[in-house]
Amino acid sequence: MQLSVIILNYNVSYFLRQCVLTVQEALVGIDSEIIIVDNHSSDDSCAMVKKYFPEIKLVENKENVGFSKANNQGVAIAKGAYVCILNPDIAVPKNVFKKSLEFANTKSDLGALGVRLIDGTGNFLPESKRNIPKPKVVFNKITGIKSTKNSYYASQIDQTEIGEVSVLVGAFMLLKTTVYKEVDGFDEDYFMYGEDIDLSFKLLKAGYKNYYLGDITVLHYKGESTTKDKTYLKRFYGAMHIFYKKHFKSNSIFKTLVFLGVSMAKFVNIFRNSSSVSTSNNPENYFLLSDNIGFLKKLSKASEIELKSLSKSAVTDVKTFNSYFIFDANYISYEKIFKAMDFLKNKGNTFRIRPVDSDFIIGSDSSNTKGDVFDFSNDQVTK
Repeated sequence: MQLSVIILNYNVSYFLRQCVLTVQEALVGIDSEIIIVDNHSSDDSCAMVKKYFPEIKLVENKENVGFSKANNQGVAIAKGAYVCILNPDIAVPKNVFKKSLEFANTKSDLGALGVRLIDGTGNFLPESKRNIPKPKVVFNKITGIKSTKNSYYASQIDQTEIGEVSVLVGAFMLLKTTVYKEVDGFDEDYFMYGEDIDLSFKLLKAGYKNYYLGDITVLHYKGESTTKDKTYLKRFYGAMHIFYKKHFKSNSIFKTLVFLGVSMAKFVNIFRNSSSVSTSNNPENYFLLSDNIGFLKKLSKASEIELKSLSKSAVTDVKTFNSYFIFDANYISYEKIFKAMDFLKNKGNTFRIRPVDSDFIIGSDSSNTKGDVFDFSNDQVTK
């Protein structure tokens, strides 16, 4: 078998369903399997998988064992020569695995491979490619100092370029199963956050190279994976402490300075998070990209909103601000959806997607908060 896709899920049933639908389409023609590891979700995630995807391997944990252990569980039963670690709040284009595997097969020194990630607003997620968070790098990030040589994000490579980077994000990581096991996979000392930095670093130390493919765009809602609350901040900065303890034991002076800086940043971020005020815009227009008149009528009735039909060929000709765009994945491919989002981003526009053959639309207006789901099968809104 060529590829095993491991999807770790926790309480994001709707987003998981979209993820699986896009992954299945992208795996057509590839000898592959999908393995879902559920970390004791309290929603209907497992029931949904059994109903809509009964052929998929589902591991149901009796407790939330964290990111590292759950993914290691998935890889342990994987049959593919390659594994792809994937978040459930991901939507992939049809060519993602074909192009990734073609590139991977040309690199004998491949550690892990990552792609260009965008959030629900169409904006690039800079954590798609990062540098090793050495003390000076982290110091610059904490203090806000701009530095090309010692930046936290790998700004030396453009977001649409292909090249070597030090650290990839765990939301999408593709690597050989043998290499994953050679470096003992994700370190289970990390419960959540920091595991991808640690794995990337272990691969480099083992003599491998990590590659970033900026010509492949993948949607990562991000806010669905975690809510940016005090628990998140505690785990994230705790992960940084673990990383330095494991890999920078000899650099005690810098380590102490970074620990102090991290503690200060933790306090500042908690303050910012608790004092932030969310804002929402009132769209002037509502556009639906679909050729299904029945769907348009059903959604208009359920939402009580007048929807304007827009063709996929015309979407990049629209110079519209403060509008609401709904993309029907039965009509327009995810690759074209991502291109349209890129064209229309940062203009006050909002984006939602109807996954293939689904009675709901989903999206997210911030990579720091959970997204919205409008389930029009029962005319209800879920957040």
